[in-house]
Amino acid sequence: MVSGDKGVQEPNQLGLLIKETLTTRSMSMRKLSAATGMDTASISRIVNGKQPPKLEHLKLFARHLDIPMLELLNAAGFEAMEPKDGLGELRDALEGSGINVDNMASQIRRELDKYETYAMTEEGKELIESSFLPKLDQLRSAGYYIDQLRELYKDYDSGQLPEAEKHVIGSGLLYFVLSTDIIPDFSFPFGYIDDAIAVRIVMERLELLRRPS
Repeated sequence: MVSGDKGVQEPNQLGLLIKETLTTRSMSMRKLSAATGMDTASISRIVNGKQPPKLEHLKLFARHLDIPMLELLNAAGFEAMEPKDGLGELRDALEGSGINVDNMASQIRRELDKYETYAMTEEGKELIESSFLPKLDQLRSAGYYIDQLRELYKDYDSGQLPEAEKHVIGSGLLYFVLSTDIIPDFSFPFGYIDDAIAVRIVMERLELLRRPS
């Protein structure tokens, strides 16, 4: 579901994201039209909030603008259909792709359990401190998913977290640094989906830890 009376989130975060990316890449809407096969007028209407995007549009933007699909979904205002795990919009986006989001989430949870134990060790801590920021910088990307990772690292590095929360965050940071992606990063438009799911699972676990007894 897309929030807003007209099916477009206010303000038009999707339009802002696409405009910023086009500017960064020195790319015009006409060139994006030629690359995606979408009509230039349709792209303009989506960017200016006059037409709600379809999932097919978001997949094309992800592929040709190198934007993680989850960032586009969030910017477009697609809400999770199942709040219990926050993966409903991913199921919708990947429908027909042959990718099972629930199976991916199960695999990622097992990896995070393993990395949470590793995050308790001095070796794990040193690896996070030496490798996380350099790898994040290599992405040369921005957006909701990247911002969450940066905020998690900031909390981790603050020295003010209870150990249990630090280990949970550490598991997510180590997953980003070490894990062999379930879907390779170059497989657009889905390449960063597993990293994004890992971030969501970490956020859920933190929420459970922070709930009043």
